[in-house]
Amino acid sequence: MALLDDIEALNKAFSGFGVDETSILSILGNSNLEHKKSLRQGWSKFFSEDEYGFERFDPSHVKSLKLEFKRFRDAVMLSVLHPWERDARLIEKAIKKGPKHYNIIVEIACSRSSEELLGARKAYHSLFDQSMEEDIAAHVKGSERKLLVALVSAYRYEGPKVHDHVAKCEAEILATAVKNGDRKKPIEEEEVIMILATRSKPHLQEIYQHYHKICAKSITEDLEGHGILKDTVECLCTPETYFTRVLDLGLSVDADEESKKAVTRVIVTRKGALVKDVQNKIEGCLKGFYKDFMLGLIARGEK
Repeated sequence: MALLDDIEALNKAFSGFGVDETSILSILGNSNLEHKKSLRQGWSKFFSEDEYGFERFDPSHVKSLKLEFKRFRDAVMLSVLHPWERDARLIEKAIKKGPKHYNIIVEIACSRSSEELLGARKAYHSLFDQSMEEDIAAHVKGSERKLLVALVSAYRYEGPKVHDHVAKCEAEILATAVKNGDRKKPIEEEEVIMILATRSKPHLQEIYQHYHKICAKSITEDLEGHGILKDTVECLCTPETYFTRVLDLGLSVDADEESKKAVTRVIVTRKGALVKDVQNKIEGCLKGFYKDFMLGLIARGEK
């Protein structure tokens, strides 16, 4: 019975988001050779016996366990880096990995203050001997290039003043661009890029309110399926909604590995912008030191 209990406890320790190091140490740290042999023989989830009677670890499980053990290390490393270096390295990696990772560039460019983004660009110069804009322009080949270059180049006004007439006119520009999206993608419209890359966040919120009045729908609803353009609009105006969506996707039972990695990135970099019920989700999904570390970061709440 004790053996079955140990196997069940190990299954739980190795199943989920992160690993339960305490249970693993309690069982494997006090296990002798015979006990480990019995564990391997009874642990069909991870081991199978080959034709020679050798208990062999399933390679796919080895790979997945390495990823789970790695989560805590990655969270610690991201948290100790200077925020400028951290953002510069995240963007450089996203550029190199390609289109499926461009949302990370949008996330950083749209959620940081002007000074924070400028700092990341300075760090990029120092780390990679070229500008962030130069690297994006060289590697991004699709319609996203102009928007991404414009977003990372921005130094937005961060004061409260908003020109309502201008905001209304620009809402009409966005509405027309979205309406004519079957002829030309909104992301390819120069005016759309200008508005999203240069206007202050209070100004953009005013634009989105006018857009809703004009179209009877929110702009994020109308941009469903427009990839990084929707991410840009949502992250600029309603970052809590954007980051909640990213976390929900990463914490879902069928999340892929990149979505899971986003959970670490978002909690470490944007913990001050997360909604209050995130802690409950973390407590229900994460395990071990990784869980404890994430909860500690959320409790502090600083950027």
